[in-house]
Amino acid sequence: MKKLFFSLSLLAFVASLFSACENDDTDFSAYINGTATSVSTIYITYNGTSATVTGTDNAEVTISGAHVTINTGSNADSLLLVLSGSTTDGSLLVYRQRKYGLRLNGVSITNPAGPAINNQCGKSLYVEVAAGTTNRLSDGTAYTEQSYDQKGTLFSEGQIIFSGTGELAVNGNCKHAIACDDYIVFDEATLTAATTTGSGIKVNDGLWINGGTLSISTTATGGRGIRCDSVVVVSGGTTTITTSGGCKIETVDGQPDTTSAACIRCDYPFTMTGGALTMTSSGDGGKGINCSQDIVVSGGTFVAQTTGGNDQGKPKAVKSDTGIIVSGGSFTARVSKSWACDNGYEDDTLSDSELAQKRIIIKGTPTTAKIAKKEVIVSF
Repeated sequence: MKKLFFSLSLLAFVASLFSACENDDTDFSAYINGTATSVSTIYITYNGTSATVTGTDNAEVTISGAHVTINTGSNADSLLLVLSGSTTDGSLLVYRQRKYGLRLNGVSITNPAGPAINNQCGKSLYVEVAAGTTNRLSDGTAYTEQSYDQKGTLFSEGQIIFSGTGELAVNGNCKHAIACDDYIVFDEATLTAATTTGSGIKVNDGLWINGGTLSISTTATGGRGIRCDSVVVVSGGTTTITTSGGCKIETVDGQPDTTSAACIRCDYPFTMTGGALTMTSSGDGGKGINCSQDIVVSGGTFVAQTTGGNDQGKPKAVKSDTGIIVSGGSFTARVSKSWACDNGYEDDTLSDSELAQKRIIIKGTPTTAKIAKKEVIVSF
């Protein structure tokens, strides 16, 4: 009964997130085409060591060099911020109590002492990467301590919904490249997220990849391309994730604790219904995907490969604590060491080839089904 209750609670939780995503996506057009009632548009132009802000009738604005703070409080007007220009010592900090839009219109921001963009609004942030533009965000190697959270180069307290057909590169040199205390939805855009210290994307309440082109990488020891505390759902787009860091070893309660790098690490189910996902982990003990619950692939092109050794950790292309289920699309998992797929099933009486058959569930009738310890290829 407890297991059933947990399953129903999880389904309700996921359904509520899907509903929230759908509502937010529907509303976004109002922030970029001016159809929302009482739209306030603020233009922020960075010019080296200074910034110019115009259209600020309903906002409190503070400018220090090229560091801009926008505070609209509880103002009910729909808000769109439009960013352009370039600075190597600037930032944007936003305080607001309602959702708003952020158009990246050919902007390059480096903040040597903190996030390039810090959204302190707990509501939805709609990020439009304007068509035909190239945009860059970067932080420094150390953050100045502040009274508010600073978790990455692009940080948001609320949800982030990405759209637009332009290009955005986010580099993390101190913490994560992109960090969100709520959920993230990718609908469009060409995004590159790279970090040397943490995760390419760190998100708390779920990640949905519906479209766009994502290239995510981390070289950090024990780093993750995507670290999600909730569900990860891939239904479209082209996503490439690489990790090259080895195992992170710490002492916990007097005992060594090993954390392996992973292209995707999630605590709730991973689901793929479409799109293309390619994951490559080259560090010792690395994982393609490491999920605490089921990994379900019913469509799209899924590829996970590890090339690292097993001196400190056990590399796995696809690792789930509960189940790996494939029923559609194409699924490829390869390793140089250890197991291509591992769902936690153990039986010392079985050979490696027999155990490999137990560590993945195939539903339906695939056209190709090669299942071995170091290579699993399934296609429908």
